Amino acid sequence: MPDDLYERYQAAHTAHRSHRATCTDCTDTGRCPIGQRIFESFARLQDAYLNRRRSQR
Repeated sequence: MPDDLYERYQAAHTAHRSHRATCTDCTDTGRCPIGQRIFESFARLQDAYLNRRRSQR
């Protein structure tokens, strides 16, 4: 059975990479408002996934 949290985390990572590749306002140290929202979503999902993995050990 696929892990929904993992899939959402990976989709958010893909969205972040895609946005970063095409947005001229986003840099390594700053993000446009849309890029910031995408990055925050990715970071939240990544944290949730990694915390769940740690608790399963």
